[in-house]
Amino acid sequence: MSQAFMEKFDIIIIGSGLSGLQCGYILSKEGFKVCILEQHKQIGGCLQNFTRDNCVFDTGVHFIGGLDEGQVMNRYFKYFGLLDKLDLKRMDNDGFDRVNFANDPLEYKFAMGHENFVETLCEHFPSERKSLEKYVNKLKDICNHFPLYNIRNKDFQVSEIQLFSENAFDYLKSITDNYKLQNVIAASNPLYAGIPHKTPLYVHALVNNSFIESSWRVVRGSSKIAKVLADSIIQNGGTILKNSKAEQFIFENKSLTGVKLSGGETYSSKYFISSIHPSKTLEMVDKSCIRSAYRERIMNLENTTSNFILYIVFKENSFEYLNHNVYFYKEDNVWQAHDNSGKDWPYNYLLITPSSAHKQKYADCATILTYMGMDEVRKWENTTIEKRGDDYLKFKQEKAEQLLDTVEIRFPGFRKTIKKYYSSSPLTFRDYTGTVDGSIYGVVKDCNEPLKTLIMPRTKIPNLLLTGQSIILHGVLGVTIGAVTTCAELLGMKYLVDKINNT
Repeated sequence: MSQAFMEKFDIIIIGSGLSGLQCGYILSKEGFKVCILEQHKQIGGCLQNFTRDNCVFDTGVHFIGGLDEGQVMNRYFKYFGLLDKLDLKRMDNDGFDRVNFANDPLEYKFAMGHENFVETLCEHFPSERKSLEKYVNKLKDICNHFPLYNIRNKDFQVSEIQLFSENAFDYLKSITDNYKLQNVIAASNPLYAGIPHKTPLYVHALVNNSFIESSWRVVRGSSKIAKVLADSIIQNGGTILKNSKAEQFIFENKSLTGVKLSGGETYSSKYFISSIHPSKTLEMVDKSCIRSAYRERIMNLENTTSNFILYIVFKENSFEYLNHNVYFYKEDNVWQAHDNSGKDWPYNYLLITPSSAHKQKYADCATILTYMGMDEVRKWENTTIEKRGDDYLKFKQEKAEQLLDTVEIRFPGFRKTIKKYYSSSPLTFRDYTGTVDGSIYGVVKDCNEPLKTLIMPRTKIPNLLLTGQSIILHGVLGVTIGAVTTCAELLGMKYLVDKINNT
């Protein structure tokens, strides 16, 4: 029996995170009748901000790489109409990332620019110049293998298996015997939740290289990115429906024709793009409409860990603004994403002071992130936001104090600067962003099973495409490359690349 639909679209996009909005922008700009379905009242996914005590906190996007003129994200942001509408602040040129280890008085700086990066680290590792030069050349070489990193018209070559089977941990060991340098280079591990002998080198390379090229913060929060994209989509004739959770795909004679919302409404479309987690996408598909082998592969993929976050509101003029990120480790080993519990937790943290103005001596607030797995909060997994009970609040307070103890090692007296703090757990991240178990970066990429864990946009359903952080790569850069790859399935890669390059 034929389904009665409320409205028909050319393309329905599920989820309004960065990837969903970018797909919506690209396709609505090309004349498609686009509808984006967002389950929450606020769009943006990991682009969302929230405000406490007049401080703006980012939930996921804390800084962006490659925004200097001619660099990869600069070119993409121009195409998306973002560059002249965002208030961007360049981070410290000679140390946008600072790496600290307990019981080591030195601070190791990541500088912008490949030569500058090498020179700055050579101050502490003068005998390792060749190793560092080999490293940055490797980064550039890997990035050159990804056509959309350079916005070139060339198919993404999954067949280049060596590129996906080399792991970051062993590569760093191969270029230097200096254990400290191996860990300094890998210290931005929290940006991809790296696991020894598993995380592919290309993940490390694409993430690190874009930030080494240049690093920027969005003043007063990243939600402006979502707003600009959404406004453009609507101007292009697109529709964005909030509080609209897609619950089930509708098939007629095994052909995907529509989607049903949790409220009972149904919408039809020629094509569908899901920017939510691939496993959540397949939960919406009747088992008879897709092969069990494909379903099992996707449903059983491992996800990256989650995190525990402190959102700090400072007393006035009490903590200096840091125009760089601080990575702190209790031990020299930075590969701890898979080992995120135990009596000595937390083993590390990333501290960021968001930018509220271009010129500021003191920070208004700080965000402090550390790893935490879902198992730590599993007993409350069936609860909802602000209704988890007193024992959960006690758990969060205890963890917050443990994290602050660790922050005090690098910043003695830090507690005295705090006016108020808020905290979030894997449950918070799960419920606000819709990720599986609060996973921060989606599916784990595994160099040992590269073709199994590298998910591409096409599915076994001809008119259903995937996008988002589990497709190709996470982060602003990875998601953007993924969104372009997804839209190229409908528009053609050469056509779309030419459009981006001619902006």
